[in-house]
Amino acid sequence: MSAKYGSSRSKTDALIEEGTFNPTADKVRDPKFSGSEFFDPQDAVQVRYEMLRRVSVDRASVTEVSVEYGVSRPTYYQAKANFDAAGIAGLVPAKPGPRGPHKIDDDVLAFLEAHLVPGEPVRARELAKLLRRDLDIDLHPRTIERALKKTRR
Repeated sequence: MSAKYGSSRSKTDALIEEGTFNPTADKVRDPKFSGSEFFDPQDAVQVRYEMLRRVSVDRASVTEVSVEYGVSRPTYYQAKANFDAAGIAGLVPAKPGPRGPHKIDDDVLAFLEAHLVPGEPVRARELAKLLRRDLDIDLHPRTIERALKKTRR
């Protein structure tokens, strides 16, 4: 591996750590990705960019390119939409998981705010206990702090 990634960290480790590792690298059939030091089928961003380039610049069909890169046509179109919206950054795979606190709706937030004492710091541990006792909702104190911080801006 390149010295750029250091002796203790391989390029594969870096890609995994950054969330840009392509788990389906074995499905990439574009010849430039086989045996090349530059083109890396494990680099999801590079693979998606080259896939889009093949259609845009080389005028290959979406169906042909989808087979060549081992993705579905909807995956191609999603990558294209992401690229059109955000450029190369749009090709970075989205992080999995919830996009915010899914247990805190308007009612829970109102409950929390009703139990705040004006002028005093947020006592998230006490609020978590009240939530558990009164609403049977289990929330981590740090989640409560974050939610209340957003509403106080």
